[in-house]
Amino acid sequence: MDFMQLAMFTPVISNVKIQNSTFIEWIIERIFLMEMESDILEVCVDSTESALAAQEGGASRLELCGNLVIGGTSPSPCLFQEVQAAVELPVHILIRPRYGDFCYTEHEFHIMLKEIEMFHRLGAQGVVIGVLCPDGTLDLTRMKQLIQTAGDMCVTLHRAFDLCADPFAAMEQAKELGIHTILTSGQQNNCCQGKELLRQLVSHEEGRISIMAGGGINPQSLKELLPYTGAHAWHMSGKALFQSPMTYRKKEISMGAASLDEFQILRTSASQIRQTKEILTHHKEAYHVS
Repeated sequence: MDFMQLAMFTPVISNVKIQNSTFIEWIIERIFLMEMESDILEVCVDSTESALAAQEGGASRLELCGNLVIGGTSPSPCLFQEVQAAVELPVHILIRPRYGDFCYTEHEFHIMLKEIEMFHRLGAQGVVIGVLCPDGTLDLTRMKQLIQTAGDMCVTLHRAFDLCADPFAAMEQAKELGIHTILTSGQQNNCCQGKELLRQLVSHEEGRISIMAGGGINPQSLKELLPYTGAHAWHMSGKALFQSPMTYRKKEISMGAASLDEFQILRTSASQIRQTKEILTHHKEAYHVS
């Protein structure tokens, strides 16, 4: 049974009442170990169209969100169900009640718990979470609650990690929490700027967690980062601008931020994903030959 088969099988068995959870834990462990040994290409999408393009390009899995143009927020359950019906890839859900920082109010945190419960019930394979304290440390109490609510779903600590005061302390805490993956740009605006820290973090994985590089990942940057960092997991959106089919346009009226063009839509480019996947494949083949 390969990674994709395991990943698709997990939500099926997780919806069955099993007195002994050992088998489910074994499945999650096998998926994690396969990810540590293989190059994972996760594509962040906020539409069914982007999800289909990511699958066409060869993505390993999806991170599903809403409003990617502002960094992503929690997607609607209807969007998840539409994507779930359209693609065959594992889907991890971003849990983020608003844009901005990751220090949440009680109401916001309650929403996050309810969203995890809902997406678990709907069959999502994973959640992408992060909560910080005002001093730039992980909010361990709230993180534990979110992880407990996630149950048998895979857990990724998102780029809240990049706002932590001490990345190595946060990484060790993430290991203790049982988090599977940390998404990070190396605490810089993009991975090329953060490649030194990314390299150090990968060297501290110890087979207990996976560092997933994300932030400015494209075919060009990957050629630089792949041999330098030693990372085996990559996160990108592969965005391209698509023109609206609208022919009648009132450009003087803005429905949101004035800097955004209402008649241009950002979606994943299958070509961008395909080119990135080809680089990963060629690198893996060269590694095995050597």
